Amino acid sequence: MPDLPKPDLSAASVADLSLLEMRRRIAGKSLSPVELLEACLARIDLVNPAVNAVVALDVDNARKAAEQAEAAIRRGDSVGPLHGIPLLVKDTQDTAGLRTTYGSPLFANHVPAADQGSVARLRAAGAIIFGKTNTPEWAAGGNTRNPVYGATGNPFDPSRSAAGSSGGSAVALACGMAPLATGSDTGGSLRNPAGYAGIVGMRPSYGLVASERRAIGWSNLSTDGPMARNVADLALMLSVMASDDSRDPLAYSLPDEAVRSRAERWFPTPAADLSRMRIAVTEDFGFAPTAQDIRRSFRDRVSHIAPLAGACVEATPDCTGADDAFAVLRASVFLAMHARTFRERPDMLGPNVRANIEEGLGYSLEDYTRAATTQTRIYRSFQSFFETHDLLISPTITLSPRPWSELYPREIDGQPTRSYFHWLALAYGVTLAGHPALSLPVGLDESGMPFGLQIVGPRGGDALVLSAAAALEAAFADDPALCRPVPDLGKLAAAKPLSETPGFRAWD
Repeated sequence: MPDLPKPDLSAASVADLSLLEMRRRIAGKSLSPVELLEACLARIDLVNPAVNAVVALDVDNARKAAEQAEAAIRRGDSVGPLHGIPLLVKDTQDTAGLRTTYGSPLFANHVPAADQGSVARLRAAGAIIFGKTNTPEWAAGGNTRNPVYGATGNPFDPSRSAAGSSGGSAVALACGMAPLATGSDTGGSLRNPAGYAGIVGMRPSYGLVASERRAIGWSNLSTDGPMARNVADLALMLSVMASDDSRDPLAYSLPDEAVRSRAERWFPTPAADLSRMRIAVTEDFGFAPTAQDIRRSFRDRVSHIAPLAGACVEATPDCTGADDAFAVLRASVFLAMHARTFRERPDMLGPNVRANIEEGLGYSLEDYTRAATTQTRIYRSFQSFFETHDLLISPTITLSPRPWSELYPREIDGQPTRSYFHWLALAYGVTLAGHPALSLPVGLDESGMPFGLQIVGPRGGDALVLSAAAALEAAFADDPALCRPVPDLGKLAAAKPLSETPGFRAWD
């Protein structure tokens, strides 16, 4: 069979510009917000059927907002930092007037009346929210798949997993469907999909991006955060998302002091001087079941990082007990959110959510106390560790993408995993400590799939993580083996729709 001709992608080329370049051109009136939105919509039209990353659109309202943004530029109005920039929102986050399902059939037709706080801040900064991205049901799982919208495929091979739970956002960014997208993270859901798609995702320090949505307000496990194609774009997005909110007990401020105003200084992001940094590297934090091929890819990246650093040593905080602590604390969050539905309509919950609730019902208060004290010990271990190290770098995720038809990897290098989220251990070890962490794309792994570095900073060191990531990004930008990989859009455009794949909408 002859090769199919590659479609013309030139009409959507402005969709591939960086956010900073989009801002410059909009301000200079050489790029219209209307033109930019249409470019993103054209890209979605072209490649989204192959990957199923964007699952709902609000085209009419977005076009009106783009026209208003263009008119404001023509008038010379003062505008926000994201003025006229198209933005996609994860389908677990409420968007006013735009269907939000949480990946659950219970909410298949749910249309919120208002944005949730972090989304409202982005809209207030001028972003044009025009669509929603796919997620596993209630963000439960490292594989983006649900019975409402089906599966999301990896942009480098749509038969493989995009990870989760912010898989739709990561894939949309990788394919140029938008310059920015939101995500959220409990056990790595901002970092793992970023690693699998070859983009940048960051879990900020807990409380930095305020959320009124957490059922257990004092739990630090879950946070919203930014996703972008490069570090500078992500830094600008995070500076907008960072905010106080009295509804979030972790987002406290001192009286009469706007402690988050410093976030405005993160943009533009200066590249750190890595030669002055003490960098620690770890393949597994001492406990994560990391595949041998991932370890080899990581060692190769370390060989390129070490000459740039003031010091580069193998070391890790003591994460003993992390698996048990995360399992118990995670189960408590799912019990708080879904126990009633589990009792009344268990058939409307998928296997991952049911597994969390059933596990949680088997724990005692003694188990919870043990988990909470273990988390505290791990947190203090991180504090001691960062007294003698500036950064900690690991692989983002424990194994290369496997088929999305697999509910979760049940073994790694022949060793069984403990749960549907055990393979995310490189990420949730950092979640427990509450430190900022970013996934930076650095080329491809041995299977030809994107490889991500997880860069972890000290307590409150979000700016340091951003500047170090910017330095590594710049150092590797001209190296074809280490720069951000880009999927073959022509191949995706010619591929059959993912929805035609057997099991596309199955629960498991």
